[in-house]
Amino acid sequence: MQHSFDPLIIRGKSLIPIVQGGMGVGVSASKLSSAVARENGVGTIASVDLRHLHDDLLAESKINPTEAKYDKLNRIALDREITKAKADSEGRGMIAVNVMKAVKDHQALVRQACESGADAIVMGAGLPLDLPEMAEGYPDIALLPILSESRGINIVLKRWMKKGVLPDAIVIEHPAHAAGHLGAMTVDGVNDEKFEFKRVIEETFEVFKKLGLEGEKIPLVLAGGMANFQKIQTALKDWGASAVQIGTAFAVTHEGDAHLNFKKTLAGADTEQVVEFMSVAGLPARGVKTKFLESYLKRETILQANAKADQRRCTQGINCLSVCGLRDGLEKVGQFCIDLKLAAAWRGEVDKGLFFRGKDPLPFGKTLRSVQETVHYLLSGEMPLEMPLQKQA
Repeated sequence: MQHSFDPLIIRGKSLIPIVQGGMGVGVSASKLSSAVARENGVGTIASVDLRHLHDDLLAESKINPTEAKYDKLNRIALDREITKAKADSEGRGMIAVNVMKAVKDHQALVRQACESGADAIVMGAGLPLDLPEMAEGYPDIALLPILSESRGINIVLKRWMKKGVLPDAIVIEHPAHAAGHLGAMTVDGVNDEKFEFKRVIEETFEVFKKLGLEGEKIPLVLAGGMANFQKIQTALKDWGASAVQIGTAFAVTHEGDAHLNFKKTLAGADTEQVVEFMSVAGLPARGVKTKFLESYLKRETILQANAKADQRRCTQGINCLSVCGLRDGLEKVGQFCIDLKLAAAWRGEVDKGLFFRGKDPLPFGKTLRSVQETVHYLLSGEMPLEMPLQKQA
């Protein structure tokens, strides 16, 4: 489609300046990512526990289950989703894979994504200092770290430069607006002024200057609360960003890989229903205050007081996280099985699931639309003709 923005250039490929955020468990898989890629954007598969999307793998995981078996089946699922997304994207856009550094099997997931033909790896939930080593041997795959402030960007750049590698783009995620796991140390810390987009961009350009990287033109991609044409225009025209990353607004599209109830829960949530809490991964997180989360938050203090390191608390035996508050007895972080709760949300079990969601209003309010309509609005500001204009925040 025609729009007034400069293209996002990654590895010489000219793309629309829209990156779809990775959302697990199963929320952004082959269906959603390929739909975004067909619009010539960056579609992203979240690599976390994709076996839930494949009945045969889910059934196999329940027969003589072991941690090694779970990991193997999840890598098989990731391979299937990448292969399907690449075929369905019809050669347009890019298919990226989001790998959380906090996931125990992150190195193997990166290798699988490379072997399966993903176009890019996006990594956050921890400093991705060793991402270049994980993707070694695959020089054609783009590497995009997710960071929240200039200090972290400086650290990653210096480490990568020693290896002769530069990011193909840097995703700057604002903890006060994004969904899911947030790049701050505490819940109160998500609103720190050091995360403000304009400030981070200016400071990052200074980092580029000090490191002699001004001529490299590394794209900066803003993530968190950016599903708004006016915000996109400001970011790309005034601040010097190259693109935006958007999650929740794509999660609720018709092509989103999750259950319809999941989409309705996210789209139907009012501002006061979106809350922050400490995840079991040791990071602040943001989601919809559904029956499960409301009940959990009422009991959180008691559960944390009774935290204890006990391998048996990982009832599935997956050990999916490098650090798990429930399994490891960390009394200051979450005390529930995040994999079970995210999988329940993906299945549309509203009372049982954990529904990650961004803080800001969605473009079409509570109405569900297609990826194509969403992209058209994001790049033009034009609402679909058959619906009334939504008030922009």
